[in-house]
Amino acid sequence: MDSNPAVASTLDQVPARLRRARRKRALTLAELGERTGISKSTLSRLESGRRKPSLELLLPISVALATPLDDLVAPPRVVDPRMPQRQQQTGGRLYVRLSRHHEGPQAYKMTIPADQKDPTPRSHAGHEWLYVLHGRLRLVLGDLDLTLGPGEVAEFDTENPHWFGSAGQGDVEVLSLFGKHGERMHIRASTPREGADEAP
Repeated sequence: MDSNPAVASTLDQVPARLRRARRKRALTLAELGERTGISKSTLSRLESGRRKPSLELLLPISVALATPLDDLVAPPRVVDPRMPQRQQQTGGRLYVRLSRHHEGPQAYKMTIPADQKDPTPRSHAGHEWLYVLHGRLRLVLGDLDLTLGPGEVAEFDTENPHWFGSAGQGDVEVLSLFGKHGERMHIRASTPREGADEAP
């Protein structure tokens, strides 16, 4: 049970938001399960509030429903004193470091201003995973020139020449996971032991 009332209130709203987002797309639980790899029973428990939502489950659902993660989970406006939310500005972009550790992939929330729309591709060792929270992101990756909207994801080897910025329609908010060379990001959408969370 969450001791923080703001967090508990936010989590209480997730089931209804999931249900509304799914019905808006006119999908059944079974159809959403096929798109995400999450079992129908797990989705049903999420929507009824009998299964605690986790990022591991919510990310593939938000992608399948083309719904921004922020629409499913509006984070409470509280700051954990153990994890200062300090913004840093680099190259005109605002960064908030989300990782508490310094090992493995590092997570950042990035805000890219609308005027950063001229590609300047570069390459370096590593692997990056991007999730668009808000706005339209332009991604230039080798010969590809893509535009991603809220809820869309890209994953790539950063040794390929790449650049990402605004598609020219306003600021963009992005969740970025960056790992060293050879470290890839994986989202496991399935629950290997279905029913294990039902045990007393």
